[in-house]
Amino acid sequence: MEIGIDKIGFYAPHLYVDMNKLAVSRDVEPEKFTIGIGQEKMAIAPLTQDPVTLAANAALDILDEKDKEQIDFVLFGTESGIDQSKSAAVYVHRLLGLNPEARAVEVKQACYGATAAIQMAKGHIALNPESKVLVLGSDIARYGLNTGGEATQGAGAVAMVVSRDPSIMVLEGPSAYLTADVMDFWRPVYSDEAFVDGKFSNEQYIAFFSKAWEQYKAKTGLKLADFEAFSFHLPYTKMGKKALRAVLDEGSESDSERLLANHQIGAVYNRNVGNIYTASLYLSLLSLLEQSENLQDGSRIGLFSYGSGAVGELFAGRLQPGYRKHLQMERHSELFATRKELTVPEYEEIFQETLPTDGSSLELDIDRDPAKICLSGIEGHSRQYVNKISNIEAEKVSGQVER
Repeated sequence: MEIGIDKIGFYAPHLYVDMNKLAVSRDVEPEKFTIGIGQEKMAIAPLTQDPVTLAANAALDILDEKDKEQIDFVLFGTESGIDQSKSAAVYVHRLLGLNPEARAVEVKQACYGATAAIQMAKGHIALNPESKVLVLGSDIARYGLNTGGEATQGAGAVAMVVSRDPSIMVLEGPSAYLTADVMDFWRPVYSDEAFVDGKFSNEQYIAFFSKAWEQYKAKTGLKLADFEAFSFHLPYTKMGKKALRAVLDEGSESDSERLLANHQIGAVYNRNVGNIYTASLYLSLLSLLEQSENLQDGSRIGLFSYGSGAVGELFAGRLQPGYRKHLQMERHSELFATRKELTVPEYEEIFQETLPTDGSSLELDIDRDPAKICLSGIEGHSRQYVNKISNIEAEKVSGQVER
C-alpha cells in the first residue's frame, strides 16, 4: 500500500515587512538580509492570528466534505503552543467541522514536530487504510526587536492530508533519523521569545544532515543522481544551501546544477514568508512543486527535517502522475498578491502588542483581518475563535427559518 500527501495548502498572515527597509532601519546593509541569509519579506501576524488560526486557515480551502468525514486523526506540529494542556489540534478540529470520531493531538520537538506527525500519520493509515489524517505545521517565530535573530522571524502554516493512494506524493521508506541532546535553540516556558546559539545551531544542522545522508545511503543504496531535488527545513533560505553543498562533491556537475537550481525554486515561498519553524520544510516543498516547471511525474525528492535540541530526519517522496492538478497555485498566488506591506514602525507596534496574561477579557476587531478564521478575543481565560464562513452560513439558515 502506498501512503503519502494527497492534498497540501498553506496560509500566511496578510501583513508583511520588507527586509530591505528593515535592514535600513537597523543600520544594516540590506544585502546582509536579502543575500546573506536570503530573505526578502517577513510575514507578520496581527493579534487576530495565532498558531491555531493560521493552521485552520491553511486547511480550510483544501478540505472537502468527504475529507472532513474521513479524517479521524488530527496531528498538529508546533513549538508555538497556546496552552500547556489542551492541544491546538482540538480547536482546529472544531473550527473545520471535522468528524467527531477522531483523535486530535499536538506534537512538539522544535521544527521537527510536523515531520514526526507525518510519520505517525503513515503508521495510522497503514493500520486503518480507509482513514485520512490531517497534518498541520503552524508557528510564529519570534526573537525580539533589534536582536540577532530578528531577520529570521516569520509566521504561517502548512496543512496536509495524508492518505493511501495519494494524489501528490508517495512517501517512501525507510527514513534516516538522529537524536542528540544539544542546546542550540530553546524557549523556556517563561519566555515568549526563543534563545539561540546561531553559529552552533548552523553547525549542528549541517552535521545532522551529513550523518543522516550517510545513514540513508546505507539503508537505501540511493545516491545524489537518484534525486531530482532536496527540500530542507529553512530557518532562513541560505541554510538549506549550506547543508546541500556539504554533499555535492559526491555527485556530478550536472547533479550539482540540478539540485542547487531546484533548491532556489524551493526557497521562493520561504524567502517571502520567513521562518515558520515546523512548517518550513513543507513550505519549501510546496514552493518547489508549484514554482518548478521542470519537475516530472515520478521524480524523487529528498526531504530533510531538523528540529533544534535536536532531532533530524531524512526521507524521500515520489511525485504522482498528474500531481500538479491537485495543487492550489492560483489560491497561493492570490494570497501573496493581496498582502499589505507594513512600515517598520507599524511592524514594531504590532510586534509589541500582546494578549492579556492576567485573566482579563479582550475583544479584537476581526473585520480588519481578511482571514476566514480569526481569534476574536479572550473571555474567561479562554481564546475565542471565529470561522466567518460558518457564521455566514449559520446566519443564512437562521434567516430562512425566520422567513
